[in-house]
Amino acid sequence: MKLILLGAPGAGKGTVAKMLTAIDGSVQISTGDILRGAVQAGTDLGKEAQGYMDRGDLVPDSLIMGIMENRLQEDDCQKGFLLDGFPRTIPQAEALTELLSKLDIKLDMAVDIEVPRDVILDRLCTRRTCENGDCQLIYNVKSNPPKKEGICDKCGSAVIQRADETEEAISHRLETYNEKTAPLIGFYTKAGLTKTVTGTSSDAVVAAIKESLSL
Repeated sequence: MKLILLGAPGAGKGTVAKMLTAIDGSVQISTGDILRGAVQAGTDLGKEAQGYMDRGDLVPDSLIMGIMENRLQEDDCQKGFLLDGFPRTIPQAEALTELLSKLDIKLDMAVDIEVPRDVILDRLCTRRTCENGDCQLIYNVKSNPPKKEGICDKCGSAVIQRADETEEAISHRLETYNEKTAPLIGFYTKAGLTKTVTGTSSDAVVAAIKESLSL
């Protein structure tokens, strides 16, 4: 399958992507993943991207698209891919459309995962993350707390609330999403690719996607 996963922060895109990869071997790709991969691989584009990241600047779209072009041509993408949180803006979506056309890749769907705002706030405000950069296991103080409060089950490091997951920060992230990313739904609807799935259960979202793709 070749999908774009759209949805606000906390909509469950990452969880849904992981569940879908288990179905047919498609790979989950996020902007952060491809940037980190290019930096670690020491490619020319990776080195250029690292310069921006080290300065705390946004990596330009042109550079991201160059790295994305390389990523989509890697062997593991032959079975399919799930773009998680990318594109984020209309210019990125337009550039991605051109890139996929150039690579002769046809998207199956752009899935818009709709989750009520109060559910998103509750999910993210109660999320906790292992501070160990090599682990980063995610917990939820309500539904999936660590066995020992504040301590990661897997590596024993501290489990923390990220600075961008306080209620104030989340509200700001949702405003940014509504302003810059939500218009993508209209972009892909015009292209006849949008599939809107409303639900707070990742299982239900995955089931709806499988039904649409006749899997």
